[in-house]
Amino acid sequence: MNILFIGDIVAQAGLDIAADLMPRIIRDLKIDYCIVNGENADMGKGIRRKDAEKLLSCGADILTGGNHSFQKNSSIVLKNPLLKTLRPANYPPDNPGSGYMLITKKGLNPLAVLNLQGRAFLPPIDCPFRYTDSILPELKSQSKCIFVDFHAEATAEKQAFAWDFDGKVSIVVGTHTHVQTADNRILPKGTAYISDVGMTGAANSVIGMDVDTAIKRFRTQQLKYFKTTNLNPRLNGVFVKLNDQTGKALSIERINIDRDEYGSGKIIKR
Repeated sequence: MNILFIGDIVAQAGLDIAADLMPRIIRDLKIDYCIVNGENADMGKGIRRKDAEKLLSCGADILTGGNHSFQKNSSIVLKNPLLKTLRPANYPPDNPGSGYMLITKKGLNPLAVLNLQGRAFLPPIDCPFRYTDSILPELKSQSKCIFVDFHAEATAEKQAFAWDFDGKVSIVVGTHTHVQTADNRILPKGTAYISDVGMTGAANSVIGMDVDTAIKRFRTQQLKYFKTTNLNPRLNGVFVKLNDQTGKALSIERINIDRDEYGSGKIIKR
């Protein structure tokens, strides 16, 4: 089973390059399931209906979220099952939407997708470790292949989660910090892991934000300043191969490309 995950889509630059490159990557790498984190699609905070529809029409099978999942009009998207958009499952249950979903395609084994949020330097929501303990039997009854988008600030929390669930889930990808890490690996019991997939958006930025605006925020500590940019868009993601009979990962490779690099055939970063 070939799985493509595309990291946090940030604003219009991220939407545009994802729409351009995603269909080609899906075709060229023979992707079975494509998952995209879309919580920053609406100018950096939240996701609109048209954003979700655009990503799904370009090949995404399901969208995941994070700490911006409930901002702006995102709840409208979360409430619509046709838009296949998750929010972190360990938020209180009276929030709109769902935190996990089984995706299926004819001729393929199903893939269970679980979206979680860490608690270090983020709101003190339910424990993602204990939540996963509680939901794992249900997920395993539906599929041996389980994908986890762990949206968290602290690398240590992401690593601890991956080690704790090594061999119990197929893939743990970190999102939220928007900077791609180079620690992609297969853990000893067969779980594919990376601390952060990175973002899909403007590379000439501060995690998607206009550079001058970001500098002003740090210099003045006035958090009201927020402005995205579209300079030098890049697509960040990972390409994972699974043994769909066992649920164990065979390989995980990074993708970090712009339009020109894709045209030259340079897709995978080992």
